[in-house]
Amino acid sequence: MSLLIPLYVHPAEDPGAWHRLIGAAAGTYAVVINPANGPGQVPDPAFAAAAEALRAAGARLLAYVDTDYGARSPAEMTDDVLRYREWYRTDGCFLDQVTASPDELPACRRLVRSLRKLGAAPVVLNPGIHPAPGYARLADLVVTFEGHWSTYVSTFSRPSWTSRHPPERFCHLVYGVPEALVPLAVRTARERGAGVAGPVTGELPNPWTQLTPALEETE
Repeated sequence: MSLLIPLYVHPAEDPGAWHRLIGAAAGTYAVVINPANGPGQVPDPAFAAAAEALRAAGARLLAYVDTDYGARSPAEMTDDVLRYREWYRTDGCFLDQVTASPDELPACRRLVRSLRKLGAAPVVLNPGIHPAPGYARLADLVVTFEGHWSTYVSTFSRPSWTSRHPPERFCHLVYGVPEALVPLAVRTARERGAGVAGPVTGELPNPWTQLTPALEETE
């Protein structure tokens, strides 16, 4: 099982978490870099140093870009990715709050194509639910579940079209997982057809400030 790591806490606020992540970076699918709900207006030296250490340790870095369910302009998002690449040397991008409906698929396709022309790879889409099937053909990875552990174990369902794609194309991001059940969350994701997972113990409003305990198994 590969781990996708969104760690949305400043390196100066929790340097221990970043050091542990750097130590296990080679065992991850990728790490999402998110200095200011995006790249911010100026480079952040602490994030730049963390990003360089992660790259040296073998991690792929993804630029966090909020699409706001299609409300942001493509030019804004392209500019975000360019700043990430200049300041933090990101490899690909993590597009958050992506639309899931077939009507919005053409706009998403155009955005992904423009980002790939910039050299962004891999491209990860996060609608947080199973989108229309066409989205899976656009991206290297699609997050088809983002939500609480209680929801994950009680109401998750997997549409039949997902079986036409390898598990490595799907990711489940689950928060609020009791620490003792993190290994179970990883196994559950695998059983549900996701080859990439990101189980964390944190809760809303920002569960991604804590490093996943599952990372320790990859060290």
